[in-house]
Amino acid sequence: MQYRERLWPAWWVFVATALVIPSSLLVFLPISVTAGYVTAAVLYGAIIVVLLSTTPVIEVTDGTLRVGPARIERAFVGTASAHTGSDAFAERGPRLDARAWLKLRGWVPGVVRIELTDPQDPTPYWLVSTRRPDELAAALNS
Repeated sequence: MQYRERLWPAWWVFVATALVIPSSLLVFLPISVTAGYVTAAVLYGAIIVVLLSTTPVIEVTDGTLRVGPARIERAFVGTASAHTGSDAFAERGPRLDARAWLKLRGWVPGVVRIELTDPQDPTPYWLVSTRRPDELAAALNS
């Protein structure tokens, strides 16, 4: 394996989703204190489980590139370019091709644009969020 990264949610995502606790308390406390606390705990627990279980993995091996559930043979992977800062913003916005395959996470600042060389694939490139764009691009370009 040449590269592996898991795109865990940022700490502030867990804090922001904790707003479900006072919201559910506000709704359920007038009905029942027990129902309010149980509902708040269950909802926040469910959100945490969903956040952690849907965290995508980026994996580059000699034969394949895997990003979340998607896989492609390395033979069809062209040039990969790393983007950070305003350049990454432009890749996610003004320069984005509507046919591109995306695996973006709002809490991950960098992206890598991975050109595809399969003539039968209508997707021109993959755009993937990553915390280490230079390392991922280097692994794909090697």
